[in-house]
Amino acid sequence: MILPAAGAVFIIFGGGLFFATAESLGFFRPVGESAFTFENFARIWNDPEITRAISFTLFLTSVSTLISAVFGSILAVWLRSLMRQRKIVKTVLQIPLAIPHLAVSLVLLGILVPSGMFARIFYLFGFVNTPADFPVLVNDAYGIGIVFAYVLKETPFVALMILTVLVRVGDEFEMVAQNLGASKWQRFRFVILPLITPPLIFSSLIVWVFVFGAFEVPLILGRIFPTMLAVVAQRKFGSTDIYERPEAMALAVLMTLTTMLFVRLYLRFTKSYLDFEKAPVL
Repeated sequence: MILPAAGAVFIIFGGGLFFATAESLGFFRPVGESAFTFENFARIWNDPEITRAISFTLFLTSVSTLISAVFGSILAVWLRSLMRQRKIVKTVLQIPLAIPHLAVSLVLLGILVPSGMFARIFYLFGFVNTPADFPVLVNDAYGIGIVFAYVLKETPFVALMILTVLVRVGDEFEMVAQNLGASKWQRFRFVILPLITPPLIFSSLIVWVFVFGAFEVPLILGRIFPTMLAVVAQRKFGSTDIYERPEAMALAVLMTLTTMLFVRLYLRFTKSYLDFEKAPVL
């Protein structure tokens, strides 16, 4: 029953990955290359822009995921009682998921630039001497705007994943712990935290993988240098110099392998936290 869908996914994504790998390994007929070589990988590895982009991407991806996971967990625990009573809470959390990252980036660009809405409000209330004195939060060297955009988008996603589990499980475990004399912190530590850990692990993994490969937010809110790997790959792929296209493919393959390795290691180190029955309750 799943063969048609699985076949389509395999042909579309597997075929794209196959041709990208072939081009990255030297089989690129438009420039007359048809010999197996690792030269494209060597060139991107020795490129200062790409080596800087690797560290920049890993840093921003990890920071965005960590902040989204923490805020999403806090938001979910805070809203769980309201969600039982009002379905509107779930609807409100789903609204940010429907907004494209591109739209969020453009909105943030309009309100966070030194000539934007926030800068003018700060100037109106005398917090800055001129709108140009407003802190640089977008197109900055540290990726603050990029992190801010991803946190705004991914925090509701993490919260919704955790809320689904909390509402389904109910208060029984927590009430038992309270009757046995557990404090509020102990109930959180030994009851709520083990319950929310599996959805937190999976949702944060999804966020990390998505942010690592996304390019629209860093393209709009980031600088030309340093920038994230997806932006560099897109730039090389669309370059007028056709010889840079195999390097873009090599970079895409490298990003795919990095993602696969991260997923494997992440699930391996968090395996003991993914079983509800083995998670300690008291």
